[in-house]
Parts: sequence; C-alpha cells; structure tokens
Amino acid sequence: MIKKGIGTLKNFFKDVKSELLKVSFPSKQETIGSTTVVIVFTVIVSLFLALVDVVLVRLLRLVV
Repeated sequence: MIKKGIGTLKNFFKDVKSELLKVSFPSKQETIGSTTVVIVFTVIVSLFLALVDVVLVRLLRLVV
C-alpha cells in the first residue's frame, strides 16, 4: 500500500515537471506591459466609481 502511494507520488511529480517544461513564461517586458495595463485600468475604474458615488450621494441629498 505504501509502495503504491510512493509510486503515485513519484508519477505526480514527474508529470508536474513535464508540464512545467511546456510552460512559456512571459518576458520581463511583457510582464511590465501587462502590469501597466492593469494599473491604468484600475485607476480609471476607481475614478469612474468615485464619480458615480459622488453623483448618487448628491442625488440622495436632494431627495432626502
């Protein structure tokens, strides 16, 4: 039973190594570009949500 478990574990790590060799990781420039896009998009969305919040608060003050 233990031999079967150890064999299964060895096969698992062998498969993991095999799969990792197939992975193509992004270059430093691609990583920087993607990170920049995410940061800019996050700032734009946060500014939009802040504007919507301000507008809704002012509308609610007029109603209440």
